[in-house]
Amino acid sequence: MHKVKAVFALVAAILFALSPVYSSGFNGFSAGQFPIPQDNPPVQPAGFAFSIWGLIYIWLLAGALFGLLNRCDDPAWDAMRWPYITSLVIGAAWIPVANINPAWATVLIWIMWASAALAFLRMGRRDRIWLRTPIALYTGWLTAASCVALGLLLAGYGYVSEQTAAIAMIVLALILAAALLTLRPDTPEYAAAVIWALVGIAFANADPVNSPVLVLCGAGVVALAILALRKRPDRLS
Repeated sequence: MHKVKAVFALVAAILFALSPVYSSGFNGFSAGQFPIPQDNPPVQPAGFAFSIWGLIYIWLLAGALFGLLNRCDDPAWDAMRWPYITSLVIGAAWIPVANINPAWATVLIWIMWASAALAFLRMGRRDRIWLRTPIALYTGWLTAASCVALGLLLAGYGYVSEQTAAIAMIVLALILAAALLTLRPDTPEYAAAVIWALVGIAFANADPVNSPVLVLCGAGVVALAILALRKRPDRLS
């Protein structure tokens, strides 16, 4: 059964990595997908920030292949495989859904995040390069992306203003990130992915200057960096 799960994990990673190929790709929701058009919403990162997906796709693939070939029966890998597979299988269908219906895409990305977070918490401390780092980057980016999606939905359907949505969702992302970093302080790569998202949001709010969002992003970067760099348990290679 362990080998079957390892095979499923690799297949899920392949399908997930191919999702931009069999879809039109994704660089953020378009303004016209919402009843209230979201033109340059302050919660959405600048386009360059989405380039992190390339790194995540490649690293998840490499890690899943390594796990199949070298760690089939390793409990440190096996414990995280079901939630990992769940997240990636949903992720393989996410882009086509996002290009059609942002509401359902928001539901799905939160399920992706919850599954990824569970895998992140369950993964062992061995194999930092092949196991911990790719899952940490993936979970970190999803932490920010799920909050961004919810913020766009809240503002796009008129529940709150764009500015309120941005501030509330950045705070939510920071709370979630701090919680996961506290539970897994041995993998600061998670913080790096969230920080990358905050940098992207800051760039998107630099012209014209949106001071509240910029200050919040800057404070978040500093806070996450401090959490990530504080004394951590000894790390295994």
